[in-house]
Amino acid sequence: MLASLRRLHRLRPIAAAATLRRAAAPSLSPPPPPPKLLHFIPFSSSSTTPLSKPILSKSSEYEVEKRGGEGIEEEIDEGIVEHVRQGSETDAYAAIELALDSVVKVFTVSSSPNYFLPWQNKAQRESMGSGFVIPGRRIVTNAHVVADHTFVLVRKHGSPTKYKAEVQAVGHECDLALLSVENKEFWEGMHFLELGDIPFLQEAVAVVGYPQGGDNISVTKGVVSRVEPTQYAHGAAQLMAIQIDAAINPGNSGGPAMMGDKVAGVAFQNLSGAENIGYIIPVPIIKHFIAGIEEKGKYVGFCSLGLACQPTENSQLREHFRMRPDTTGVIINKINPLSDAAKVLKKDDVVLSFDGVPIANDGTVPFRNRERITFDHLVSMKKPGEKAILKVLRDGIEHELSISVRPLQPLVPVHQFDKLPSYYIFAGFIFVPLTQPYLHEYGEDWYNTSPRKLCEKALRELPNKPGEQLVILSQVLMDDINTGYERLSELQVKKVNGVEVENLKHLCRLVEGCQDESLKFDLDEGRVIVLNYKNAKLATSRILKRHRIPTAMSSDLIDEQAADLEIKSACVR
Repeated sequence: MLASLRRLHRLRPIAAAATLRRAAAPSLSPPPPPPKLLHFIPFSSSSTTPLSKPILSKSSEYEVEKRGGEGIEEEIDEGIVEHVRQGSETDAYAAIELALDSVVKVFTVSSSPNYFLPWQNKAQRESMGSGFVIPGRRIVTNAHVVADHTFVLVRKHGSPTKYKAEVQAVGHECDLALLSVENKEFWEGMHFLELGDIPFLQEAVAVVGYPQGGDNISVTKGVVSRVEPTQYAHGAAQLMAIQIDAAINPGNSGGPAMMGDKVAGVAFQNLSGAENIGYIIPVPIIKHFIAGIEEKGKYVGFCSLGLACQPTENSQLREHFRMRPDTTGVIINKINPLSDAAKVLKKDDVVLSFDGVPIANDGTVPFRNRERITFDHLVSMKKPGEKAILKVLRDGIEHELSISVRPLQPLVPVHQFDKLPSYYIFAGFIFVPLTQPYLHEYGEDWYNTSPRKLCEKALRELPNKPGEQLVILSQVLMDDINTGYERLSELQVKKVNGVEVENLKHLCRLVEGCQDESLKFDLDEGRVIVLNYKNAKLATSRILKRHRIPTAMSSDLIDEQAADLEIKSACVR
């Protein structure tokens, strides 16, 4: 997790001034010179005659490496190369012309919550991104382009008119969103793009979008340099991504990467501190996102086994766990208690294969032409509730086990987009559930500047029961009732009147339903808060009035209380 966090500090989702940079709002390096694609032609070591015809792909520029015997310069048919090059360029121009009737500019007005003052929102801000239309009259863009949106507009290429758009579905883990536009005029003349396949290494792609530096559409070309699971900056999920050397700048987010006349991926982030390293979301991730929405009517997420595994590359380690020389796999170190895997797997089990695909000692599985990818990718591509067959080695004996996979929520949420934070105020004490967005309020370097204990809990601890939260005392609004307790902020609340706190709603119920004269909070580090309940209740209203806070609790807790009252009144009847 910590290694992933360090990588996250270098990746930037091009829209914010963070580390993994998203692509919707200025501040990136200038675009690079047009990239070139090297194509290698096999030659005989003793002859100048090629063993086969040049292997050329649909790229716009070609360089052919000359190889051969010592002192011999190889020659190739320049006419063939030029003919193929011109044909390829014609195809590229046709594809770009196609994209001009498909790519739109997205204008977003957003307002994100203030987690230190959870009853308030931060100042409204405007940002821009890109998107493209697909069959079904839908627009694909990035989730970070429309995150915390209050208003969204889209504009076609060559049109001065902006049309109102509605956010149909958002997947923050995969950084994808679907928009819809009701105005029929918008769809006139639009061409729906089809999704293609994952491009191979060194295949050329063209990124189309609206990056910073101008208002018109922009096209940059590059080649695929790597395909592997990558940390997504926006949602912090580890999913497959395609690395390219095309310039992906703020504003490019959500734009298509074209290969021929089909979409190879969606531009979404770049790598800070490196030249011309951009990332696109591949088609399998896009299809999984869209398929879930079509089947369930909402975003369903990406599945996980809930395992933390260790490679078995050390021979002594393999021998200790009774792995034969021809056996490969990874050792389970930790299991999420809420996962289905917790019911059938054990710590120190060795996972040998997933759905019949053998897992190497470094945790990878075969992928395409001599490439390898972590087996997590196979898990993430499963549908929620789908069964997976795992072969495991336990105490030297192999077992074949069936496990259901589904999306799993961490104890401390990684993101909280498009929803208001929960809070509860009593006697000037502000109680909130611990979330990573709360820690992000400490600044870009939040890992080092936020409270160390809370940061460690956020990154390491796992939930033990559904709905569990870590409730913390965020801050103290000073008053006579809480004098002397002002230094107890940023600590976890363990118990209320001796009852262990499950989540913020549970804490609220315990406090509001208190029948004792005194109210006692047990905090982390053995700290204690004791209040006269009646006096504290009276103090709460004057503190709220003094600080112009509209309500003592967030809307979700108010709804919970209203539901409880309805149940009680129904029981009385």
